[in-house]
Amino acid sequence: MTEATERAVAGSRAPRSSSTGAGEQLCRDVEQQLDSCAEDLVALSRDVHAHPEEGFAEHGSVERVATVLRRYGHLPRVGVGGLDTALRAESGAGAPHVAVLAEYDALPGIGHGCGHNVICASAVGAFLAAASATTTTGGRVSLVGTPAEEGGGGKELLARRGVFDDVDAVVMLHPFSHDIAAHPFLGRRQLEVVFHGVAAHASAQPFMGRNALDAVVATYQGVAALRQHIPPTDRVHGIITDGGKRPNVVPERASALFYLRSAETGPLQDLTRRLEAIAQGAAEMTGCGVELLWDSQPGYLPIRHNEALAGRWAQHQARRGRTSLPRGVVPEYVTGSTDLGNLSHRVPAMHPMIALEGESLSLHTAEFATAAGATTGDRAVLDGAAGLALTAVDYLADAELRRAVTEEFEAAGGAVDVASFFD
Repeated sequence: MTEATERAVAGSRAPRSSSTGAGEQLCRDVEQQLDSCAEDLVALSRDVHAHPEEGFAEHGSVERVATVLRRYGHLPRVGVGGLDTALRAESGAGAPHVAVLAEYDALPGIGHGCGHNVICASAVGAFLAAASATTTTGGRVSLVGTPAEEGGGGKELLARRGVFDDVDAVVMLHPFSHDIAAHPFLGRRQLEVVFHGVAAHASAQPFMGRNALDAVVATYQGVAALRQHIPPTDRVHGIITDGGKRPNVVPERASALFYLRSAETGPLQDLTRRLEAIAQGAAEMTGCGVELLWDSQPGYLPIRHNEALAGRWAQHQARRGRTSLPRGVVPEYVTGSTDLGNLSHRVPAMHPMIALEGESLSLHTAEFATAAGATTGDRAVLDGAAGLALTAVDYLADAELRRAVTEEFEAAGGAVDVASFFD
């Protein structure tokens, strides 16, 4: 995989944009504004990294963001959308309205192994720099702090509560092993399967029991057999969460938790049906009852990238000495899931990847956490903030770009009723 990726990278070039954007002078003004707050942005990234907080508990992190915003004259609102650790700040007025998204939740055990401190500080920098241009461009730019991307679906919860109702486009980034203008992220659903059997003495009267653990094991094996017959971009993985209490008691309750992922919405729905059939079959085999509990937290749709926005990002990253690869150069199966996918089916969205260090660097590892909190993370914060700010200002300033962004979004299917997809 490494050798194939190296060959593909060597033969690729960054996506291009035919849009004029905001113009050179305004770009320079935005970059100058970013330079004036660079020290605070690096300090914010380091501070969030040093104090990791899990989803919905990012109280210190959101306050650190709010403190930086107040320092530069902005008045953020903390607790928007009914989430204590969500935040929103605005600059400008009217339409068009572009939102820059920040994440700041960490992983249990390894802290910022997904580099959300970089996402956070780069988004804050992008907002501060783009806000300085709204008197020239017109329109609005917002910073929205979105809690609990790691499984909690904070963006989806905020969307259902109206936080993005007046937003025309959203932009954010994610740290990675490579610079990529548009990299696929998979849709994801969660399924908890709970089997109910009949307890019995496992030695004296096992024939009186119905073994719920057998049903869980049969389900797990059924999923393992399914993996051979799904597209290579799809994923199903799970764990047994309850296997009974003692070996000498036939388990009357057992459960497992599965994640289902797919690069497309149709196959994700197909996986849903096939997992249900496997669990129902296991219940029939073992004489147990079964509960199928879907999406205790919001499900995630696959990202719908807006290439018009991604092209502007790639052009601005070239100003920072980075070459953003097009989609497909890095294998598309090297990916995960994000709640940004849900927003991307509501409004046009951009979610590029920005490299930290080392092409073998892997997300959700201690090594990635180390890189996110080191000088390579600092550089990603500043380069990423510049790319996001300049792309946001392009969107506000360039009516032709906005038209291209909207036309692409509509051609891909337009706005989707995301909540009903998971019903």
